[in-house]
Amino acid sequence: MTDWTRASAAEMAAAMRRGDVTSVELTRAHLDRITAVDGDVHAFLHVDAEGALATAREVDAARAAGDDLPPLAGVPIAIKDVLVTEGLPTTAGSRILEGWIPPYDGTVTRRIRAARMPILGKTNMDEFAMGSSTEHSGYGPTHNPWDLERIPGGSGGGSAAALASFEAPLAVGSDTGGSIRQPASVTATVGVKPTYGGVSRFGAIALASSLDQLGPCGRTVLDTALLHEVMGGHDEMDATSLNEPVPPVVDAARDGARGDLSGVRIGVVKEISGADGGFQDGVKQRFEESLEHLRTMGAEIVEVSCPSFEYALAAYYVILPSEASSNLAKFDSVRFGMRVEKGNVERTMAATRAEGFGDEVKRRIILGTYALSAGYYDAYYGSAQKVRTLVQRDFDAAFADVAVLVSPTTPTTPFKLGERIDDPMAMYLNDIATIPANLAGIPGMSLPAGLAEEDGLPVGFQILAPAREDARLYRVGAALERALTDEWGGALTAQAPELEVK
Repeated sequence: MTDWTRASAAEMAAAMRRGDVTSVELTRAHLDRITAVDGDVHAFLHVDAEGALATAREVDAARAAGDDLPPLAGVPIAIKDVLVTEGLPTTAGSRILEGWIPPYDGTVTRRIRAARMPILGKTNMDEFAMGSSTEHSGYGPTHNPWDLERIPGGSGGGSAAALASFEAPLAVGSDTGGSIRQPASVTATVGVKPTYGGVSRFGAIALASSLDQLGPCGRTVLDTALLHEVMGGHDEMDATSLNEPVPPVVDAARDGARGDLSGVRIGVVKEISGADGGFQDGVKQRFEESLEHLRTMGAEIVEVSCPSFEYALAAYYVILPSEASSNLAKFDSVRFGMRVEKGNVERTMAATRAEGFGDEVKRRIILGTYALSAGYYDAYYGSAQKVRTLVQRDFDAAFADVAVLVSPTTPTTPFKLGERIDDPMAMYLNDIATIPANLAGIPGMSLPAGLAEEDGLPVGFQILAPAREDARLYRVGAALERALTDEWGGALTAQAPELEVK
């Protein structure tokens, strides 16, 4: 009997078209898997078995009637709890929104429903997407399926863990400074941050509006491309949405899978390649081996310097808290969410925010409010925006010479839960390679590069492309994926330890 939870989304879609399996069977298999293992993984905050099965039954009936269905119709999906879903709880991982049921769907949710994909539920995340480990969720941490004592990355650790534990074949994530790519790296999955504006943010609970971007998560490059096409495109409800078609990401992934990168010039970013130290030996080793695969397929590898990247982390951790302090002001106990009664409005607001927000959220609100305050705006926020411009110029200069840039996704393999929870700076440094892409608004991908020899845990390979050139990620990523899976004899997730089934 086929274990459909181990199949790719593309394989599931093809099998349904052939009549080998139904959407109901696929959906039930994933719901059973969630029941069996999610007590240990805690990838989900809310599971909608009834809604998912209802959609699956509708898809099966439509297919039996001969209707023309979208490519991923009937393939189940999980959605990060940052995206509003009509009729389903949406909390952004925060107690301040506990029990809130949105009265509308975000644009990406609507597109997923239009694609006839059963929504399995909402995945866990760091509160309001503030974190790199999913330990800052108001509902408890998510665990990495490769080692349940380690972090699954953040803020989208729930979506990545759901993929790595075979609880879902596809997932939606959001990426403000690496929150799609870093979890993908440490769980041996694939995650893409599209070009800023390439996927609508309408209905995504904002952290930092100039940095946030929703994106697709999968176990293969092709699966991620198929979901990207569902999610992407212009949306008049989002003022920052690009008024242009989705890049040909699926065609690019299929082209890349042929394994030919002749004439493609690839730049290794000196400042985030690990060459100057600070990166785990096993991470650097897998990165260098991946570069050799790219050379073998015909790519030219050159070193590129982006000197402003040295200041990107500091600039990011001024800009993000500043925007967050403004965005989170709406959670005031008056309009929606938690309300702790303390007499007048001012005291009620203070008590509600004190009880509803976690420590990391409070830390960033305080930092952001300080950076925006009179007398400090130019010194901090203004200066950070100048650094942001320098980062963008470094990217422009680099892409004038190469098609894509590459680096390790993260400096280390997943660290242990609790290991850095009391050291914010150590936690923030985990995003050193992913943050520049968000500052510049360019697209980025992380895909598995192998397992580090020191601990046998996943290493990620990051690819960056110019704005609007998302297809380049998928061509290069699919080529590297083919070379590596040929070497491994299959997907890296197949090597993950088997979780105990309850």
